[in-house]
Amino acid sequence: MATAIMTALASVFLPTQFTNSRRCFFNAYYTPLIKQRSSSFASKIRASSTAFVETKPLDPVVVEKEVSISKNILACPVCYEPLSWIGDRVLSVDCAGSSLHCGCCKKTYSGKETHLELTVASGSSKFDDSMPLATELFRLPLISFLYERGWRQNFIWGGFPGPEKEFELMKDYLQPGLGGNIIDASCGSGLFSRLFAKSGLFSHVVALDYSENMLRQCYEFIMQEENFPRENLILVRADISRLPFLSGSVDAVHAGAAIHCWPSPSAAVAEISRVLKPEGVFVATTFILDGPFSFFPLLGPLRQNMALAGNHIFLHERELEDICRACGLVGFTAIRNGRFVMFSARKPS
Repeated sequence: MATAIMTALASVFLPTQFTNSRRCFFNAYYTPLIKQRSSSFASKIRASSTAFVETKPLDPVVVEKEVSISKNILACPVCYEPLSWIGDRVLSVDCAGSSLHCGCCKKTYSGKETHLELTVASGSSKFDDSMPLATELFRLPLISFLYERGWRQNFIWGGFPGPEKEFELMKDYLQPGLGGNIIDASCGSGLFSRLFAKSGLFSHVVALDYSENMLRQCYEFIMQEENFPRENLILVRADISRLPFLSGSVDAVHAGAAIHCWPSPSAAVAEISRVLKPEGVFVATTFILDGPFSFFPLLGPLRQNMALAGNHIFLHERELEDICRACGLVGFTAIRNGRFVMFSARKPS
């Protein structure tokens, strides 16, 4: 709901066509890494009741990094010690239903039909952590069903250029992590998780979300798609502020249109910083309400009330840069189009 309010506000000022001209950027944050070039992928959105993003490789993808895709990066969200598999060890979509055990706190995590359940409260029979409204909204079956069937497409009114262009832009930012593993944090119904898996750019993809229904939608999309590389993707339910991964084990983290919905952006980015390897990269997109919106008389109270509901309004890229810097990330860069911003920062070596 809060995200819908933000997109509605943003629609007052329709974005110009997405280009690479400097008038679309804040020069202080402009980076030459984002440039026009011939694409290695031809992507299209098929508008139907099961709206997939299809990615077809035109040329072989060459990556320099050699990473074992069988390496286990999963950790207990309570103590952050490594988890061991009970039975066969399969890091893929097919591992749903498997169980993992923590040798330190002796807790066992059981997988669901569609995903691994790796929250702190996992296994509790009478308790489930309730989240702010912005998080709980996306746990509703209806919202999960609608996300790729109209909800995400409306982001274009806020300046989001569309999944294909976002994917092409972020590939430049994600360059340091190519060939390694990537976490698609707050993945929703797996729009970008599926793109990452099919691109061949990463050894392994983790589709992570707090919403069981979003992960169920992602699983259904995968099952409906022929020749999907299921061995390269794993679905995990987890809290963004308590990531179930070993420290320094992740090459890249992506969070598309998500940080404004996190209960505590700083706590989440701190966790992302913890799990990133040295030189690992964090790439995210969100909305910026600057320009004329800065003079809105009730914006201050509105920001405060929305924050209590778990939704955050960012007024400038500097706020995002401050969060990254406070959490130990460096090399902040950003690109703008209307209210849309894509930013990146990395873990220092």
